[in-house]
Amino acid sequence: MSSAMVFADRIQFAFTIMFHYLFPIITMGLGVVIAWHATWHFLTGAPHHALAARFWTRIFAVSFVVGVVTGIPMEFQFGTNWSQFSSFAGAVFGLSLPLEGTVAFFLESSFLGLFLFGQDRVPEWVHWLSGLAVAAGALVSGFFITVANAWMQNPVGYGYDAQGHLVLTSFWQVFLNPYLGWQYAHVISGSLLAAAFLVAGVGALYLLLDRHRAFAQDAVRLGVLAGLALALLQLYPTGDGVGHNVTRLQPVKLAAMEGQFATEPDAPLAILGMPDAQRGVLLDPVVVPAALSFLAYGSFGATVLGLNQVPRLLWPPVEVTYYAYHIMVGLGTLFILVMALGAWLWWRQRLFRSRWFLWTLLLAVPFPLIANEAGWTAAEVGRQPWVVYGLLRTSQAISPNVSTGETAFTLAGFAGLYLLLALLFLLLVGKIIAHGPDPARPEASSRGGRAALPAGKTGAKDCEPGPPGPAAGPGGGVIPQGQTRPWRVCAPGKRMRRGPCEAQRRLGAAGPPSRREHKRDARRTGPGGPAPTI
Repeated sequence: MSSAMVFADRIQFAFTIMFHYLFPIITMGLGVVIAWHATWHFLTGAPHHALAARFWTRIFAVSFVVGVVTGIPMEFQFGTNWSQFSSFAGAVFGLSLPLEGTVAFFLESSFLGLFLFGQDRVPEWVHWLSGLAVAAGALVSGFFITVANAWMQNPVGYGYDAQGHLVLTSFWQVFLNPYLGWQYAHVISGSLLAAAFLVAGVGALYLLLDRHRAFAQDAVRLGVLAGLALALLQLYPTGDGVGHNVTRLQPVKLAAMEGQFATEPDAPLAILGMPDAQRGVLLDPVVVPAALSFLAYGSFGATVLGLNQVPRLLWPPVEVTYYAYHIMVGLGTLFILVMALGAWLWWRQRLFRSRWFLWTLLLAVPFPLIANEAGWTAAEVGRQPWVVYGLLRTSQAISPNVSTGETAFTLAGFAGLYLLLALLFLLLVGKIIAHGPDPARPEASSRGGRAALPAGKTGAKDCEPGPPGPAAGPGGGVIPQGQTRPWRVCAPGKRMRRGPCEAQRRLGAAGPPSRREHKRDARRTGPGGPAPTI
């Protein structure tokens, strides 16, 4: 295959998958935030947890929809642009992808609808479990995708058929791949860290604008404290575990990530530097002596393989791998410092008053997404020139009948469509954040999660002029005739409009009956029976 065809296919796949991956990062992280708030609301009945869960679910839903739309082209590209790869390895690589679609996707999407729209329609414990299922679906989806990628990094559980194509020999070897555990933990902790920065950043915005202060303080506190723990978890043990897997299974990738050209004991760790792949040197390095040998092998005197001992045909793109890895590590270090400072300010009770730090949290929101993308770039580019490590080269995996011009044309189409999707996503999420936590439900009940009417309000705006009914309701309102228990209350001299009235879904502290409860009471007392005391 020509190098131009290979380059065009790689650029298209890289663009589409990097854009798509922004949204699973958000959903995998926010799913756990939603489950956290839903669980605390279920256990304690605290209304602010119900309010927070509903707010973050709306952002989750937008991210989920855009993620689905941008994920569909990924599946088609395996057949259109990477047919040789699908033919060679599809019997093994394709094992986890259908499971992601049939199990995780439907689990996530079905219970997302139930959680969003079933709050007043299903029992409380069902609503809580649906929140947990949303989080579980997002995490399981990430697991199945990581299974496929871990197999590409370290192929196991396969054999060959008569045509030389791979066949599955062990399901459990694929799903218990030694590369998988730390990689999945690192992916999920990175997504949770991005969610922590998002939660803290939105809370910081509200504090800077002096809006929704109770919600904002809870969000900033949760984001900072969880973010500190997750930033440390990214470094150790998950980052360390992934590093040991790379050292053991992909030593060439390790050399490219660290800019290590010479094979030597007491290998230094490069903090800064500029790799020159043509001359095989790291220019202007700032290093820690012998640190790479210790981090890679646990011994300061251990010998680390250098790129100069490997044929250049087996080198990955050194500059891209090196810079992507160092961007990830550098940002991860800054995340620890920022969140540690935030935790110190919280301990000193100055977190919510330090406007300079609130601005820092707000401006830092996109950087965990950049760090996640940089980490995946280092992992995938560092695997080159292999698409399945040690088995199939990238140049052998593309479709021979798709020209460079066709790929460039479709890439331009993807770029235009994804620009529109990005603008739409930012617009919708911006509207949700500008709207804030649902003002129609400011006093969520301790159990049902339904909003109470503010004191002194009768919901007159939802009624029309008409004769008063016979029974007085709260706030001077009346109960319309023929209702055993009121679904809505109208002010004196008003009559109800037709249709549901969300603002009147709860009356006082007791809450309104559901339609099922209303029918039950009607059967018990009869349609003309006495109205219960309110």
